[in-house]
Amino acid sequence: MRRLLLSLLLCLPLLANATIEAYQFDDPVKEARYKKLIEELRCLVCQNQNLADSNAELAQDMRSLTYDMVKRGASEEEVVTYMVDRYGDFVMYRPPLRSSTYLLWAGPFIILVSAVVVLINIIRRKSREAVPEISADDIAKAEQLLNQNKDDQQTKDSDK
Repeated sequence: MRRLLLSLLLCLPLLANATIEAYQFDDPVKEARYKKLIEELRCLVCQNQNLADSNAELAQDMRSLTYDMVKRGASEEEVVTYMVDRYGDFVMYRPPLRSSTYLLWAGPFIILVSAVVVLINIIRRKSREAVPEISADDIAKAEQLLNQNKDDQQTKDSDK
C-alpha cells in the first residue's frame, strides 16, 4: 500500500504540469479560422513548430491571444497583422518577400550554393593530387619481403 501511495505522489507533479486547452466556439467558421491560424503561425521559442504543436508557454499565450481575437470576430489578416507587429515576420512560416526578409528567403539557397562550391573545390583538389610513382627497386623490395614472409609462414606450418 505504501508503494502505491508513493507512486501516486511521485506522479502528482506530472499531472500538475499537464494542461489541456479546450477552447469553445459558438461558430464553426471561427473555430476553423482559429485552427488555420495556429497551424500557420510559428512558435518563436520552438522555431520549427507551429502554435498548434508547441507546448511552450509563449505558444500557449499566443494561442490564447489568437482565440480571443477570433472570438471577438477578427479576420485572419487582422490576427496575422497583429502577431507580425508584435513578434516580427518570423512568426509566419511564409513571411512576405520584403527587404527585411530577403535573408530568410535566400538563406537556404546561399547555404546550398556554398556547400556545392566547397564540395567541387574538394573534388578538384583531390583529382589534381598526383599518385606517387613507385620505383622498380621499391616493387622488388616489396616482392622480396612478401616472398620472405610466405617462406617463414610455410616453415611455421610445417613445424606444427
